[in-house]
Amino acid sequence: MNPELSQDLSLLHLVLNASLPVQLVMVLLLGASLMSWWFIFIKLFSLKRALRETDRFEREFWGGGDINAMYKGVAAGRGEAGEMARIFEAGFREFMKLRQQTGLSLNVIVDGTRRAMRATYQRELDSLESHLSFLATVGSVSPYVGLFGTVWGIMIAFMGLSSVAQATLAQVAPGIAEALIATAMGLFAAIPAVVGYNRYTHDIDRLANRMESFMEEFSNILQRQATKAS
Repeated sequence: MNPELSQDLSLLHLVLNASLPVQLVMVLLLGASLMSWWFIFIKLFSLKRALRETDRFEREFWGGGDINAMYKGVAAGRGEAGEMARIFEAGFREFMKLRQQTGLSLNVIVDGTRRAMRATYQRELDSLESHLSFLATVGSVSPYVGLFGTVWGIMIAFMGLSSVAQATLAQVAPGIAEALIATAMGLFAAIPAVVGYNRYTHDIDRLANRMESFMEEFSNILQRQATKAS
């Protein structure tokens, strides 16, 4: 058997014997992939919790409970409350504060309540969307980083043939193989990041729509209460 054809082309051997730029690309892609999976799992658990807390709050709110009692309960355990509960707490607190001031019209009170809820809504939405930009960046950039490693590896492989009188497949195969590993790692990092980003963006949009609907409905409820009291 030709010894040139019996070279060790195992994955570990190719990675360890790759050129330094290709190894740096592999390390970068591996780090990006690990961080992506970390953020994917963190976001998975946080969105499940947000959905569970939103469902629980909506059942309690629309179940006909006392709003004042709900407000006191949410305010007492604000750290454990969900996103929608904190929006409710901010709006009702602002509503009660404005009602205690004399000379304010109903429209001013309701508008102030909406602004308070909108500010809390933006903070909660920013928190839900944290780390999504990282997933989007990894999903869009990783294939190009892997492609850079591939191009570099193939370039080095063919440059090595310049000093060889007769080129054989065994001589160029390791360089091409290590280059293709960089491409594979780029796709391995990008695909989960893109899937996670699309899935979580969809889930967050649905939660955001529910929170916006609640703010409008709750504003109408407070407006009717203020109208009856005046």
